[in-house]
Amino acid sequence: MNVSVVIPARLASTRLPRKVLADLGGKPVLRHVWERVARMRKATEILVATDSEEVAKAVAGWGGQFVMTSPHCRSGTERIASILDGLKGQFILNVQGDEPFIDPVLLDALVECFAAEGGDVVTPVYPIHDYATLMNPAVVKVVRGADGRAWYFSRSPVPHVRGVPAEEWPARGLHWGHLGVYGYARAKLAAYSTLPESPLESIEALEQLRFLEAGWRIQTVETEYHAVAIDTPDDLTRARMLLASTPVA
Repeated sequence: MNVSVVIPARLASTRLPRKVLADLGGKPVLRHVWERVARMRKATEILVATDSEEVAKAVAGWGGQFVMTSPHCRSGTERIASILDGLKGQFILNVQGDEPFIDPVLLDALVECFAAEGGDVVTPVYPIHDYATLMNPAVVKVVRGADGRAWYFSRSPVPHVRGVPAEEWPARGLHWGHLGVYGYARAKLAAYSTLPESPLESIEALEQLRFLEAGWRIQTVETEYHAVAIDTPDDLTRARMLLASTPVA
């Protein structure tokens, strides 16, 4: 099975503009992402999808491949869908350009899950063990079935544990966080442009709810990896500290 890994990368991020080219240990953040993805065993091709000539020049400078996209794409999924005709994969993996510590073993596990179980979308989840994480609206929570299928995503702490103080909820082992990495069946990604923005997607500001409201099956893969996404200057500072203590080759 051919697998296309696409890293959407734009400079005009809201909270930390130009973050994908920010220096992290002498390399742009985006190059760290690329090098982690390049450790995968199951990637047929790796591409950066960008609307920025500056990003494209940086990628070409380290020998990477890129595809230019429209500046009007509103999400990474939309950006990838717009270049689908030029991709080789039957399975398309969307890896965010601000995840310099992304686990290549996890990325291969997403490919393996799709190969074994099919489905429309595959995405990773991790157990939430602490109250602060559970209550943080920036951490997306997932309600799952016994088969690992996602039933709902929310910024709220779901499921609600009735009659139990919220501080004790994580100990029940019922709460899962979502990592924003998606693998799509090619046919589903081809149909993405036909999906209208959904009411739940609009109120939660979570694009994966568009998939659920359209009836797509989202299969989850469990991991202990926690994202170190760079969205703010503080995130970049933490990433630099982490890199200094645990170097990324």
